[in-house]
Amino acid sequence: MLEPFFRWCEASAIGRAVAESVWAFPILEAVHLLGLCMLGGAVLVVDLRLLGAGLTGQSVARLSRYARPWLVAALVVMVLTGVPLFLSEAIKAYYNTSFWVKMCTLPVALTFTFAVRERVARREDPVPDALGRLVGAVSLALWFTVAAAGRWIGFS
Repeated sequence: MLEPFFRWCEASAIGRAVAESVWAFPILEAVHLLGLCMLGGAVLVVDLRLLGAGLTGQSVARLSRYARPWLVAALVVMVLTGVPLFLSEAIKAYYNTSFWVKMCTLPVALTFTFAVRERVARREDPVPDALGRLVGAVSLALWFTVAAAGRWIGFS
């Protein structure tokens, strides 16, 4: 049902330009991976603290405030590079299970991060409680799934 849309995406000017260029895809992919690293760092520093590990001298709320701009910047970088990468291989993505896992998990991870984790991380609790540990673990699991499925797209 969505295949005609995916064919249209791949036939778009951006899709063709990236697919036909020698350097566009590898440069976009490299910047996308740098965004993934930045996202991973921003997520890990807060989630590990929610789990009671890492940077225990800082409050979760403070770490979350400092990490949020990095998280948002990483998401912007990943969208700006991910869309043209997708457009250049839309048909391949359509038939790729890893792509669908990533695309189905990504909105859940984003919603969870900005609606649930953000609220829990803002609390000024000196030691993360069971809710904080649960939220940290779920966040890590969601973002790991998004990242692993995204990386697997290139191998399948």
